[in-house]
Amino acid sequence: MSSKRALIVVDMQNDFMPGGPLGVTGGDEIIPVINRLARRFENVVLTQDWHCPGHTSFASSHAGQDVFDTFDAFYGPQVLWPDHCVMGSKGAEFHPQLDIPHAGLILRKGYHRDVDSYSAFLEADRKTRTGLDGWLASRGITEIVVCGVATDFCVGWTACDARHFNLSVAMVDEASRGIDLEGSLDRAHRNMDIAGVDIVTISQLVD
Repeated sequence: MSSKRALIVVDMQNDFMPGGPLGVTGGDEIIPVINRLARRFENVVLTQDWHCPGHTSFASSHAGQDVFDTFDAFYGPQVLWPDHCVMGSKGAEFHPQLDIPHAGLILRKGYHRDVDSYSAFLEADRKTRTGLDGWLASRGITEIVVCGVATDFCVGWTACDARHFNLSVAMVDEASRGIDLEGSLDRAHRNMDIAGVDIVTISQLVD
């Protein structure tokens, strides 16, 4: 593929796989698909959720609140999740079958205690940049392809924010899986469509 295009593989970590505390149904099934897809790209970015213990997005950090409740963070509504992807833990590691040795960047997100970060571009305060936009710009990359988990959260937010930075964006649905929390998957697809993200199959990608 063109050197102007990059693949962003989102959060293929143990805690997001079936059996993990925030397991995405079928998350492990897309690993071979992603491995094959990545071989078609010169530029690959792996994102990694990387929370400190006691992170504000954990239900365990809020007395009297349950998993999947929502609370008003300083940046807006925040879903409360089970403890997951705690920095340095086994659950935060990439799935052992993920095989992309030529990935040029591992981008860790969500490590600030008081703010979550679904997107690989902007934290949930919608102000703090992760630096990914600069990394891509420094390499002359203008097009990205996004896949991974979860479609309705980190994948979708990453895809939409890439459009904010004037990148051409395609999301590979067959190489992604969602949580679908109270209609979140349909909302994510609508938001991506509004943002101008192309939802494609691998066969639609042009070398």
